[in-house]
Amino acid sequence: MPTPSETALKRAITVSLKKQGFIVDCGRISFPVNPNKDQLRHLHSFAVMTKIEKASASLAGKEKHLLKYVADGSEIIPDEISPKLVEVKQDSENELLFRYAVLHWSIPISSGYGRRLRFLIFDSFNGKLIGLLGLSDPVFALRDRDNWIGWDHETRKDRLYHVMDAYVLGAIPPYAKLLCGKLIALLALSNEVRQAFIRKYRGSTSFISGKKRHPHLVLLTTSSALGRSSIYNRLKIGHHHFFQRVGFTQGWGEFHFSNGIYERIFDYARMHSEPTAKTASWGNGFRNKREVVGKCLGELGISPDFMNHGIRREIFVAPMAENAKEFLCGHQKRPIYFDWPAQTLFRSFRERWLIPRSQRDKSYLSFRKENWSLWNHS
Repeated sequence: MPTPSETALKRAITVSLKKQGFIVDCGRISFPVNPNKDQLRHLHSFAVMTKIEKASASLAGKEKHLLKYVADGSEIIPDEISPKLVEVKQDSENELLFRYAVLHWSIPISSGYGRRLRFLIFDSFNGKLIGLLGLSDPVFALRDRDNWIGWDHETRKDRLYHVMDAYVLGAIPPYAKLLCGKLIALLALSNEVRQAFIRKYRGSTSFISGKKRHPHLVLLTTSSALGRSSIYNRLKIGHHHFFQRVGFTQGWGEFHFSNGIYERIFDYARMHSEPTAKTASWGNGFRNKREVVGKCLGELGISPDFMNHGIRREIFVAPMAENAKEFLCGHQKRPIYFDWPAQTLFRSFRERWLIPRSQRDKSYLSFRKENWSLWNHS
């Protein structure tokens, strides 16, 4: 017979899912077919608010200072914009600014896992923040990505090291109104990002395999946040498409359990189940949130189909070398990199998108930084 705590947690999970907009019926959950962006924002809003509440202890008191890096629309002169990539160092003010900025995203942003590279992109003209870029280790198995590359299991295990995933990428207002999300996407593929990867991981040893590898970053992956992407689609200069759409995620995951109920799920899983770490070098804990949620649902007798939220995200790949596929499949020993300095990419962006947008849409001028505040300081 279920204990009172089991019954209460099962009820809380059901209530949480319904509150987000899911239909819970006969051991399955479903979401409206072809949801619009407002429905998707609502779905994610509870998890976003939970992250904001958790961050308030460390960031709310610093918000007024951090907002000094955010531009009013009147502080932007499109003809004078000059982007500068700044790598985020641990325990720095830039790290606080990065953590603060991601709280404004429409979906909850994880802190990434494994290897991480984070950048802030500033406007050198006025010292204000244009946007941010976060790269981390990619998921091990992603069917459409792997099919596009042509990987088998063993080759993927050996060559995945040369791929990174953009877990956060975008511009903040008012620069977002000037299509600067496209600028951040272009800068993610720049020589400067690739060189930062080399500096950070040259001579490093893989924690799991114990092997030393040459840090060749040849492919970025990412996925759309809210349906069809307005950043990656049609992002081309001349005849070159920088991001290629290769498919969709399968709609499985655990983000819909991240809206305040995850702590109860974690406590229950820790008390009633054992982690299943695949190798001793990974430690004794749970591998990730997905394992925690799966263990808890199993112990509660809830169908694992509850982890099938059905929200499929568009998958994009962005090669950084002209022979990226051949290198990743082990057919060629060295990558032949595209030569894309950040300033060259910016000049193309400026001509193609920035100046035309600034001339036909002046809405960026009405933005005020105080409207970006997350907490009430009265």
